[in-house]
Amino acid sequence: MHHSHATSEDDAIEQAYRDLLGEVPVNIEQRRQLAHATGRDAAFAAIEALRAELIDRNPPDRRTQQLVHFAMLVARGERSAGQLRVLAAIKAGVTLEALQGVAETAAIVCGMPGYSLAVELISDVRIRTALQE
Repeated sequence: MHHSHATSEDDAIEQAYRDLLGEVPVNIEQRRQLAHATGRDAAFAAIEALRAELIDRNPPDRRTQQLVHFAMLVARGERSAGQLRVLAAIKAGVTLEALQGVAETAAIVCGMPGYSLAVELISDVRIRTALQE
Protein backbone atom coordinates (compact mmCIF):
# COMPACT_ATOMS: atom_id res chain seq x y z
CA MET A 1 0.00 0.00 0.00
CA HIS A 2 1.96 2.94 -1.26
CA HIS A 3 -0.34 5.89 -0.92
CA SER A 4 -0.13 9.57 -0.23
CA HIS A 5 -2.89 9.70 2.39
CA ALA A 6 -1.44 7.07 4.72
CA THR A 7 -2.85 6.96 8.21
CA SER A 8 -1.65 4.94 11.16
CA GLU A 9 -4.71 2.75 10.54
CA ASP A 10 -3.59 2.17 6.91
CA ASP A 11 -0.10 1.36 8.18
CA ALA A 12 -1.50 -1.15 10.69
CA ILE A 13 -3.63 -2.82 8.01
CA GLU A 14 -0.65 -2.98 5.65
CA GLN A 15 1.57 -4.47 8.36
CA ALA A 16 -1.06 -7.09 9.22
CA TYR A 17 -1.07 -8.30 5.59
CA ARG A 18 2.73 -8.25 5.43
CA ASP A 19 2.85 -10.37 8.61
CA LEU A 20 0.24 -12.76 7.20
CA LEU A 21 1.34 -13.03 3.57
CA GLY A 22 4.63 -11.21 3.20
CA GLU A 23 2.87 -8.73 0.90
CA VAL A 24 -0.26 -6.63 0.55
CA PRO A 25 -2.58 -8.34 -1.97
CA VAL A 26 -3.54 -6.29 -5.02
CA ASN A 27 -7.25 -6.61 -4.25
CA ILE A 28 -6.77 -5.15 -0.77
CA GLU A 29 -4.92 -2.14 -2.19
CA GLN A 30 -7.70 -1.73 -4.80
CA ARG A 31 -10.33 -1.76 -2.04
CA ARG A 32 -8.39 0.86 -0.07
CA GLN A 33 -7.93 3.11 -3.11
CA LEU A 34 -11.60 2.93 -4.11
CA ALA A 35 -12.72 3.62 -0.55
CA HIS A 36 -10.41 6.63 -0.40
CA ALA A 37 -11.58 7.93 -3.79
CA THR A 38 -15.21 7.68 -2.69
CA GLY A 39 -14.79 9.02 0.83
CA ARG A 40 -15.46 5.59 2.34
CA ASP A 41 -12.22 5.15 4.30
CA ALA A 42 -14.21 4.36 7.45
CA ALA A 43 -16.06 1.54 5.65
CA PHE A 44 -12.74 0.06 4.46
CA ALA A 45 -11.38 0.28 8.01
CA ALA A 46 -14.54 -1.37 9.40
CA ILE A 47 -14.30 -4.26 6.91
CA GLU A 48 -10.64 -4.76 7.78
CA ALA A 49 -11.41 -4.60 11.51
CA LEU A 50 -14.07 -7.31 11.07
CA ARG A 51 -11.61 -9.48 9.13
CA ALA A 52 -8.95 -9.00 11.81
CA GLU A 53 -11.37 -9.85 14.63
CA LEU A 54 -12.83 -12.95 12.99
CA ILE A 55 -9.62 -14.32 11.48
CA ASP A 56 -6.55 -12.93 13.23
CA ARG A 57 -8.02 -13.00 16.74
CA ASN A 58 -10.04 -16.19 16.26
CA PRO A 59 -9.47 -18.79 19.03
CA PRO A 60 -7.73 -21.41 16.83
CA ASP A 61 -4.02 -20.73 16.40
CA ARG A 62 -2.87 -19.10 13.17
CA ARG A 63 -1.85 -22.39 11.51
CA THR A 64 -5.21 -24.02 12.21
CA GLN A 65 -7.07 -20.89 11.11
CA GLN A 66 -5.15 -20.82 7.80
CA LEU A 67 -5.86 -24.51 7.12
CA VAL A 68 -9.57 -24.07 7.83
CA HIS A 69 -9.69 -20.93 5.69
CA PHE A 70 -7.88 -22.73 2.83
CA ALA A 71 -10.27 -25.69 3.04
CA MET A 72 -13.31 -23.40 2.90
CA LEU A 73 -11.96 -21.53 -0.12
CA VAL A 74 -11.21 -24.81 -1.92
CA ALA A 75 -14.77 -25.98 -1.21
CA ARG A 76 -16.06 -22.74 -2.75
CA GLY A 77 -13.74 -23.06 -5.76
CA GLU A 78 -12.04 -19.74 -4.97
CA ARG A 79 -8.79 -19.91 -6.92
CA SER A 80 -7.07 -16.55 -6.27
CA ALA A 81 -8.12 -16.29 -2.62
CA GLY A 82 -7.07 -19.92 -2.16
CA GLN A 83 -3.58 -19.15 -3.48
CA LEU A 84 -3.18 -16.33 -0.96
CA ARG A 85 -4.37 -18.64 1.81
CA VAL A 86 -1.79 -21.30 0.92
CA LEU A 87 0.86 -18.58 1.07
CA ALA A 88 -0.44 -17.44 4.47
CA ALA A 89 -0.55 -21.04 5.71
CA ILE A 90 3.05 -21.70 4.69
CA LYS A 91 4.13 -18.42 6.29
CA ALA A 92 2.29 -19.49 9.49
CA GLY A 93 4.30 -22.73 9.58
CA VAL A 94 1.76 -25.13 8.08
CA THR A 95 3.55 -28.16 6.66
CA LEU A 96 3.23 -29.48 3.13
CA GLU A 97 1.84 -32.67 4.68
CA ALA A 98 -0.97 -30.73 6.40
CA LEU A 99 -1.83 -28.94 3.15
CA GLN A 100 -1.88 -32.33 1.40
CA GLY A 101 -4.25 -33.52 4.13
CA VAL A 102 -6.63 -30.67 3.30
CA ALA A 103 -6.43 -31.64 -0.39
CA GLU A 104 -7.29 -35.25 0.50
CA THR A 105 -10.21 -34.15 2.66
CA ALA A 106 -11.40 -32.01 -0.24
CA ALA A 107 -11.52 -35.19 -2.36
CA ILE A 108 -14.15 -36.56 0.03
CA VAL A 109 -16.11 -33.35 0.64
CA CYS A 110 -15.82 -31.71 -2.81
CA GLY A 111 -14.97 -34.61 -5.11
CA MET A 112 -12.06 -34.75 -7.50
CA PRO A 113 -12.50 -31.16 -8.74
CA GLY A 114 -11.92 -29.92 -5.16
CA TYR A 115 -8.93 -32.21 -4.72
CA SER A 116 -7.46 -31.07 -8.04
CA LEU A 117 -7.97 -27.40 -7.17
CA ALA A 118 -6.29 -27.83 -3.78
CA VAL A 119 -3.31 -29.63 -5.33
CA GLU A 120 -3.01 -26.96 -8.03
CA LEU A 121 -3.12 -24.12 -5.49
CA ILE A 122 -0.53 -25.79 -3.26
CA SER A 123 1.73 -26.49 -6.25
CA ASP A 124 1.41 -22.94 -7.64
CA VAL A 125 2.36 -21.37 -4.32
CA ARG A 126 5.20 -23.82 -3.70
CA ILE A 127 6.68 -22.93 -7.11
CA ARG A 128 6.21 -19.20 -6.42
CA THR A 129 7.84 -19.36 -2.99
CA ALA A 130 10.70 -21.54 -4.30
CA LEU A 131 11.43 -18.91 -6.98
CA GLN A 132 11.55 -16.16 -4.36
CA GLU A 133 14.10 -18.02 -2.19
